[in-house]
Amino acid sequence: MKRKVCVVTGTRAEYGLLKPVMEAVSQHPNLDLQLIVAGMHLSKEFGYTKNEIERDGFKIYGEVFMHPAKDAGKYMAKAIGNGIKRMTDKLDILNPDILVILGDRIEALAAAIAAAYMNIPIAHIHGGDKSRAGLDESIRHSLTKLAYIHLTATRKSAQRILKMGEDKWRIFVVGSPGINNIKKQRLLNSLLICQRFGIDPVTDKYLVLLQHSVTTQSDEAASQIKKTIQAIKKSKLKTVIIYPNSDAGGREIIKEISKLRTDLQFTIFKNLNNQEFYSLIAHASALVGNSSCGIIEAPYFGIPFVNIGIRQEGRERAGNVIDVPHDSNSIYKAIMRAVSQGHFLRLNNPYSTKNTDKKIATILSNIPIKKELIQKTITY
Repeated sequence: MKRKVCVVTGTRAEYGLLKPVMEAVSQHPNLDLQLIVAGMHLSKEFGYTKNEIERDGFKIYGEVFMHPAKDAGKYMAKAIGNGIKRMTDKLDILNPDILVILGDRIEALAAAIAAAYMNIPIAHIHGGDKSRAGLDESIRHSLTKLAYIHLTATRKSAQRILKMGEDKWRIFVVGSPGINNIKKQRLLNSLLICQRFGIDPVTDKYLVLLQHSVTTQSDEAASQIKKTIQAIKKSKLKTVIIYPNSDAGGREIIKEISKLRTDLQFTIFKNLNNQEFYSLIAHASALVGNSSCGIIEAPYFGIPFVNIGIRQEGRERAGNVIDVPHDSNSIYKAIMRAVSQGHFLRLNNPYSTKNTDKKIATILSNIPIKKELIQKTITY
């Protein structure tokens, strides 16, 4: 009898990492894929990316509406509460053998709390990573303690999980599935990218801006993005902006971005599909902001990443990262440095491992589901 593996996704970026895992699970002879979409995927304000998932051919087994109603931390807390109740209802109907979550999002937290109390084994991808991304850091490590199977991106992440008192036999170093997703994409060439995004094919130089709020600095989100925009304006480089996450402070960033809609230097998108997004990154002169994409995926293309602020502080990284504070002059200098140095020919990406998606599917198929799996105790 096939094992039912339920995957929960709440954001477009998270979906980009989970997509190859979902494909590997659906293709595995001993596994059945169940999919729950939640959060930003169901929000028209943030791109309604549920449509993208359906276009990719995945059947959605459940929808969980838990999008924060307003731009403040208390509404994120309320969203988690709503999410727990609704995730419980969906999981009760689907009755999966294993729940798969990734990263540090509130949708994953709601699903994990529900599954833990229902004695559903939880597999967590990208646990043990280190950053200073506000509450995201705390949520990630909370998910580690709720999870029973740890699918880590790097050896250092695995070592951190061991130090958290988790059993060694629960921990598997598999790499980041996002790299697999890139390898499967049929990327658009630079000319098509220029036509699609209004870039001058003669100069062929542009930036991609992807900046999120930090939940512990949500009241500074507007001033932080203003400084970034000021630096980019000074560079005079064509820039494609992609909407931030729906965290507290995210709507303040969107307000500032929206002021640029008539400025020909900028092109703004709520969301891009995987092919467009990775093609855009592949041909960019630099990625600017604080997205984990600059840390995990950009090195695959050899793209410089101007990393602003504390959000990615402490993360393992390749040599493409230029760290700067929220200071417009520092950001400008980093942008010009990144553009002048061009693409890197070879980078040692700590997140890159072969066949991550298939490794995960094999682990989910083979790991014994018995009392020892869900009966945890700290190892020291």
